[in-house]
Amino acid sequence: MNTLKVNEGAQTSDNNIVLGADMITKRFAAVEVLRGISLQAKRGDVISLIGASGSGKSTFLRCLNFLEVPTTGTVLIRGEEFQGADALNRTRENRAKLRRLRREVGMVFQSFNLWPHMTALENVMEGPIHVLRDPPKQARTHALDLLARVGLAERADYRPSQLSGGQQQRVAIARALAMNPDVLLFDEPTSALDPELVGEVLAVMTDLAKEGRTMLIVTHEIGFARDVSSKMVFLNKGQVEEEGSPRSLIESPKSEDLTRFLARMRH
Repeated sequence: MNTLKVNEGAQTSDNNIVLGADMITKRFAAVEVLRGISLQAKRGDVISLIGASGSGKSTFLRCLNFLEVPTTGTVLIRGEEFQGADALNRTRENRAKLRRLRREVGMVFQSFNLWPHMTALENVMEGPIHVLRDPPKQARTHALDLLARVGLAERADYRPSQLSGGQQQRVAIARALAMNPDVLLFDEPTSALDPELVGEVLAVMTDLAKEGRTMLIVTHEIGFARDVSSKMVFLNKGQVEEEGSPRSLIESPKSEDLTRFLARMRH
């Protein structure tokens, strides 16, 4: 199987490259979850990662912002390299490097991860105030704009328990956008939602794609991935089995595993 080479041949010095991953592996004790995945995402790319549960999609995504520390391999953001040693060797310099990485790589989780004691507005303001050191008045204005952008201006003073799952996920997207990251990672953002709420979240993500946001999306929403992605990647057993345009993977899968996976998704 080939490792992923999105935009193969581009150099990390290319100003259009916003995220790179070189031979990322991840091992949990004796279990090798990722077996060497490489990726380059240019500005405006929307790359969907598909595959069966246990194929390594979410683990790979979490390695890109070091929520999981890669066993081996390198992540590059704006040409700066990040390796496992940067997270494990907790020097002041390495802590600063990881803060820079996480500022540039926003994450939207499947389980929302909002602060339950804060309002929607406060959740969105938290990062800009405490990480970016934005003045509270500026952070509030920006947060209100973002909540309006995801259709929740009238819910700014609601706590997560007062919001539907779809509304909570839209708040989570606004929170990620508040940090103005170079790239957004979405880890199955609709998998925890009731079916009738999925569309409202996908609509926000579609708008972001149209704006030219760089996004990597782990999803089982194949139709959505087909419509918004510039690249689709099929992961199988911790490796890339197929990658290419959404149409080529969906309409003309080459591997038996991808053919079976797509057949399951249609039922």
